[in-house]
Amino acid sequence: MPIQVLFLCTGNSARSQMAEHILNRLGGGRFIAASAGTEPRPVHPMTVRALAEIDIDASQAESKGLETCAGRKFDYVITVCDKARDQCPTFPGDTRRIHWSFDDPAAATGTEAERLKVFQRIRGEITTRIRTWIAAVDK
Repeated sequence: MPIQVLFLCTGNSARSQMAEHILNRLGGGRFIAASAGTEPRPVHPMTVRALAEIDIDASQAESKGLETCAGRKFDYVITVCDKARDQCPTFPGDTRRIHWSFDDPAAATGTEAERLKVFQRIRGEITTRIRTWIAAVDK
């Protein structure tokens, strides 16, 4: 039975979207990842672009609120921003909570190229953290 994982962020526009898509790609079917936001905003276009660079199609991704998770059981809830950690509700069952703090790429300023570099950096940090976590769960 696949391990159910929810990535939770404030806007569900960048970090949690990246984490959901990356875990679903790297998890080899052992994980089913979802994402949601405490205050959902539209998926950032640079999130879609940064994921496309690593051959993940997120063009149909939609930002979701916590209400989409009501009644669903998750094995892990992973918050990817400090605000979401502080606002994270309790989930039913034996849900393990983990917190990974990443900078918000949607808050990046500068030229388009400079902002994209921030999205790429965060994508890399999330990928590394997920790879390490998968290896730890395998033990």
